[in-house]
Amino acid sequence: MAAKLDTFFVSHGSPLLIIDDSIPAGGFFKLWKSQVLRVIPKTILVVSAHWETYVPTLSVISGLNDTIYDFHGYPEPLYQLKYPAPGAPEVARRVKELLQAAGFGPVEEDKARGLDHGSWVPLMFMYPEANIPVCQLSIQTMKDGTYHYNMGKALAPLRDEGVLIVGSGNATHNLSATGPDDAPIVSWALEFDAWLTNSLMNGRHEDVNNYEDKAPHAKMAHPSPDHIYPLHVALGAAGEQAKAELIHASITESSLSYSSYRFYNI
Repeated sequence: MAAKLDTFFVSHGSPLLIIDDSIPAGGFFKLWKSQVLRVIPKTILVVSAHWETYVPTLSVISGLNDTIYDFHGYPEPLYQLKYPAPGAPEVARRVKELLQAAGFGPVEEDKARGLDHGSWVPLMFMYPEANIPVCQLSIQTMKDGTYHYNMGKALAPLRDEGVLIVGSGNATHNLSATGPDDAPIVSWALEFDAWLTNSLMNGRHEDVNNYEDKAPHAKMAHPSPDHIYPLHVALGAAGEQAKAELIHASITESSLSYSSYRFYNI
């Protein structure tokens, strides 16, 4: 029987992470296998901020995943990169089964969609060999944090089945309020980031689920919820008694937080 895997929320930030060594989070991701998770998962399920659908949808890919370049105006070398990890159709259908059993149906299958940069950018650092099967699960931005937390709870059995559940978003994400790296970090980003870490470390899951009402500067930190809902899924999958560990913290562009967390059970 596979060991029960921890779940994770990672802040994937800008696609420039791949080619810009000055972004601190790149160094963190490079140490993933040696310092963060030494157990090699059988499969990876990514809940990415960059896949929004009306109902939960799984990527069900039988061959190799395509690489989606879902960004514009970046240096040309980024568009040459590939992350051809195998698909994970059996696990995708297992996710569908679990979600439908928990009342999240209908759950749809997408048999063509590859990996968006919320998946392949961090995975290129974490598992550069691209030899672990990967599937993605979409988010529903018209729903709330509690919905996504409960979605995660439905997926908890996967942790005993060798599936690594990774939520990929950002701890803060307001691209209209970023600035140069040499500018001071703005207070609202620091305050929201500190609130999020403190709430997670102290087990205040209900507050995190209702962050829009509970957190300082919630709407400034997340004008859209797309980059925080993956955190709720990963947290829910770890269970109501889950502990949180801050595994990386940095802020670039004056307001973009890369805070990332491990969720585990004692």
